[in-house]
Amino acid sequence: MDVFEAIRTRRSIRRYLDKPVEEEKLSRVLEAARLSPSAANNQPWRFIVVTDPKVKERLRSAYNREWFISAPVIIVGCALPREAWVRRDGEEYWKVDLAIAMQSLVLEAWELGLGTCWIGAFREDEVKRALGIPDEARVVAMTPLGYPDEDKGPVTDRKPIGEIVSYNHW
Repeated sequence: MDVFEAIRTRRSIRRYLDKPVEEEKLSRVLEAARLSPSAANNQPWRFIVVTDPKVKERLRSAYNREWFISAPVIIVGCALPREAWVRRDGEEYWKVDLAIAMQSLVLEAWELGLGTCWIGAFREDEVKRALGIPDEARVVAMTPLGYPDEDKGPVTDRKPIGEIVSYNHW
């Protein structure tokens, strides 16, 4: 599958087969995140891979969805703002850097036949407590990871290109 096909067909998966993710595939997904670009190449990210059912259960207080907890793997994407590049006007890039890395992870997972679902509606304090994440780190996103147990077909609910693109001025 080429990159455009992965972008075109990737969907948020909320049902997973009860099948473990092979270590080689998990390693490749994490490597895709590691190789991602970041502002000034600072790479201000850390990823926590959760596979232990007891640890996944502790995440329930942060995001209480059975399909999330029951996925074979949960990956938690954290950023370290102090390690991130800051633009001259004070704009911090840690959220952007982590989002790029998570997108690489998500697309590589899809290419390998694995499903994900970008999660942002969680209680950060509960994730930090459940996983022992230090105060200086920020939890930006989480995703379950596993073999899909649903087929949603290609993405169709996107705005037309004319609504989102202009040339040479707004």
